[in-house]
Amino acid sequence: PSPWAPAPTGEAWKKLLRCFQDAARGNDLDLMEKLFKKKVNINAVDSMNRTALHFAVGRNHLLAVDFLLTHKARVDIADKHGLTVMHLAAWSGSLETTLMLVRAGADQRATTQDGMNALHFAAQSNNVPVVEYLIQDLHLSDLNQADKRGRKPFLCAAERGHVEVIETLTLLNLHSSEKDKEGNTALHLAARGGHSRAVQLLLTQRRGVDEVNELNVSALQTAARNGQASLVKFLLRENVDLHQGLDPTESPLHLAVTHNHMAIVTSLLQAQHDTNVLNQRQQTPLHVAADLGDVELVETLLQAGCDLKAVDKQGRTALAVAARSGHSLVVDMLIKAERFCAWRQEHGEGPRAPLTFKQDHSLETRPVRALLWDLAYRQLSANEWQRLARSWGFTEEQIRAIEQQWAGKESFREHGHRALLIWLHGALLTQPHPAKHLHETLVRAGFPELAGKFSTGRSCAWKRWGG
Repeated sequence: PSPWAPAPTGEAWKKLLRCFQDAARGNDLDLMEKLFKKKVNINAVDSMNRTALHFAVGRNHLLAVDFLLTHKARVDIADKHGLTVMHLAAWSGSLETTLMLVRAGADQRATTQDGMNALHFAAQSNNVPVVEYLIQDLHLSDLNQADKRGRKPFLCAAERGHVEVIETLTLLNLHSSEKDKEGNTALHLAARGGHSRAVQLLLTQRRGVDEVNELNVSALQTAARNGQASLVKFLLRENVDLHQGLDPTESPLHLAVTHNHMAIVTSLLQAQHDTNVLNQRQQTPLHVAADLGDVELVETLLQAGCDLKAVDKQGRTALAVAARSGHSLVVDMLIKAERFCAWRQEHGEGPRAPLTFKQDHSLETRPVRALLWDLAYRQLSANEWQRLARSWGFTEEQIRAIEQQWAGKESFREHGHRALLIWLHGALLTQPHPAKHLHETLVRAGFPELAGKFSTGRSCAWKRWGG
């Protein structure tokens, strides 16, 4: 166009500005040169108050940055968040860009609205060369300030798990044992992100593995809640205090159960975590698992020997919690566990725990399970299964827990079937002749005809089962 032609205005002008910023973002020097000749304002800002130099520095385009600085681009413009090109250079990973901006007069101490400076950004991005340049060459040790969250650059590096910057700041004597405004140490922040290497390094610098933040949360609790299994194992190897003697709170085991981190639950139990520790609601981990209805978690905790009689603030056992929540599979597991523990306490013998408390689907017991299904659904009338259950030592709480899963007028058939399967679980563990025991129980409970029918009409199944 003619040098005397009027400059574009309105939408056409805005389009040229966007095009120029896009060229800077894409490192397109030819287009930038053409647009500059059209007298585009290289310091024009977009809706976020960002200039072309912001985009060139953010993408670490050295040629575009050099072009803009050569043509007098301003280095002191901050966007709506207070972000300057100096901050972007520290974040982008380019020492060359930082050097160019410093030579152009960029404010090295500028802070964002969040109180972050160039050293914060360099620490967050693991930019060791820029960290060293700011401190060793420019002697800007005063950049080691806390941002509005109370975090110095050392805490920013720990939060991201940047081992190299942690080591560099430590050598520069800029490591920090201070806590942020939430009471988090560098160890807490590294643990929150699951950064095992950073946690290991921090522990070699100072012993703080059991420190807690303002919410009484430790690094182990943070790792357990977030499902960081490898970090939990590392902390356990460091002899972390599993319980810390604090007021009732969410223990690592509670947190792992609540968030269904099975591998962490297993690690904590192997490390002898207290299985009966209480949270604020006086719930054990078993209460929590029962309320969630998680069969695998309940199984794992039962195998670890939880206290089945422990009650929460409402006076409810784990069985009552599972029954209230409608988790029938868990209800049955807990009743099996209660009955097994009662039998073992009475006889003082037998295995510490059966192989499983879960529902039986084995081929070995299929024939007898079919007989029990027939007994429950075709032979027993309403309220008759309770007579059998009481004769087998079921408690009233256990019977109520089974009955609480109501599915209509025919629910008694399902309830009876569940009670029979629960009995079978215990009989296979404790009775030398479970089929004979069932026959005797039927007679004793007032069902002699039913006992005779089962022992004669299904003799093949009885024999396979030991009748």
